[in-house]
Amino acid sequence: MVAMSQPLTSTMQRFSLNVPYIFRHGRTIHADSTIITWTDDGPMSATYAEVADRADRLAAALTRLGVGTGDRVGTFCWNNQHHLEAYMAVPSMGAVLHTLNIRLFPEQLAYVVNHAADKVIIVDGSLAPLLAKVRDELTTVEHIITVGPGELSGLGPTLDLDELLAAEEAGFEYPEVDEWSAAAMCYTSGTTGNPKGVAYSHRSTFLHSFGVNATRALGLTMDDRLLVIVPMFHANAWGMPYAGWLTGADMIMPQQHLQAAPLAEIIEATRPTYSGAVPTVLNDLLHNRPDADLSSVREIVCGGSAVPASLMKAYDDVFGVTVVQGWGMTETSPLAAIARVPSGVDPADAMSWRARTGRVLAGVEVRICDDGGDELPWDGEAQGEIEIRGPWITGSYYLDDDDEKFHDGWLRTGDVGSVEPNGFIQISDRAKDVIKSGGEWISSVDLENELMAHPDVVEAAVVGIPDDRWDERPLACVVLAQGAEPDPALLRAFLESKVAKWWLPDRWSFISEVPKTSVGKFDKKVLRRQFADHELDVVEI
Repeated sequence: MVAMSQPLTSTMQRFSLNVPYIFRHGRTIHADSTIITWTDDGPMSATYAEVADRADRLAAALTRLGVGTGDRVGTFCWNNQHHLEAYMAVPSMGAVLHTLNIRLFPEQLAYVVNHAADKVIIVDGSLAPLLAKVRDELTTVEHIITVGPGELSGLGPTLDLDELLAAEEAGFEYPEVDEWSAAAMCYTSGTTGNPKGVAYSHRSTFLHSFGVNATRALGLTMDDRLLVIVPMFHANAWGMPYAGWLTGADMIMPQQHLQAAPLAEIIEATRPTYSGAVPTVLNDLLHNRPDADLSSVREIVCGGSAVPASLMKAYDDVFGVTVVQGWGMTETSPLAAIARVPSGVDPADAMSWRARTGRVLAGVEVRICDDGGDELPWDGEAQGEIEIRGPWITGSYYLDDDDEKFHDGWLRTGDVGSVEPNGFIQISDRAKDVIKSGGEWISSVDLENELMAHPDVVEAAVVGIPDDRWDERPLACVVLAQGAEPDPALLRAFLESKVAKWWLPDRWSFISEVPKTSVGKFDKKVLRRQFADHELDVVEI
């Protein structure tokens, strides 16, 4: 007789996808790989095995302080070795790593600590005065652990990290950790209202790490030396610490030394092969240390805001380094797309693809929708809000029911753009920043990118301002290179062959710096407020 058909059950092992696996793999398979922290006295080096031993002791010390499963441990630290130790220890012991943004306003910092209910905070001594400003407002924090020298008096009673670790025995018996439980959390930069919390699961962190390491993503290997410039308090430094640890790449931690001069020194001394940074950092290095030796660097991924083609070309020409554009957000863990040139493209057309937002990664799905929520075609022409979903995309905010941010199981990104038939995304603007002039849209991002191609322009931010006739018109706020003279007519003429005539800005303001959010993005709401308050010198032509 033939048996009745039965559903076939998988014979595969039920193996949790979690941070403890990433931690175990790196510490055993890549025990001799190194972590280099750049200090005021030069580089400090430790092997993965040594970092892992200290992470064990940190887990033991936190347990002794009463930290248990699900408890939040905040970090208020630069990019350095002991921050990486917390990255491994806290999620592996079943607690939740909460990376605190050191650039938040005090009231926002107090809000996120209390909202997350952090039980312990680990703080660099040099950053202690910033945390001290809000210490009395932190209602859930039971212990503060300090690292290194600094002005600690404003924090009240504290514990020294090295003393805590010295008191613990080697080794720690880590618990079994469910892959769906929270491993870490990060709050959005809070450009409007209070920041919103995103809790990353162990599973999402594991899958994002593998996604980042795919060849057509960042493609990190154990032969790489990874310079971690992106702050570890922002979306887990774009996932690089976990991805790097998983592959066994040497990692270079620059702490607060991110200005052009020290960054050039770090690169020349440590010879990294890979890095990632926002455009502001790359612009600073380009304009202030064009003589830097970047010959060891094979690639830099750049994101956080649109990357001008002129910046990528300059890195090609000046440093011989490829800059590839990546896209994502705190809610996407964050890497969701990367702008690698499709196969078969004529080299003469390569830059037009590199300058686009990026091609959606395997593991992530994207769609665009009109104002009514209906899906639009992938034809490279239709413009709508970009929505995204996948195993490392958040489905909700922590203790915050923001239903407007989610649509039928998809995350609404707030970005407006189009999608090519091959999955290449082109963001034309943030929904809140698009300029609506005479019933037509003007892309502030496109105008900014074209302006920043001018050799006299370091940065440019374009915002919409009220206009009696057209509803809105673009105001170009420009940061000039040293020695350049403000000449709006010259810049307007430069744009004439590059954009539609009715896009050309009528009003110009020359400023010393574009305001930035806590994660380095252009803060256009500040510029709009400054214009409304008559704080900008505006030239009309």
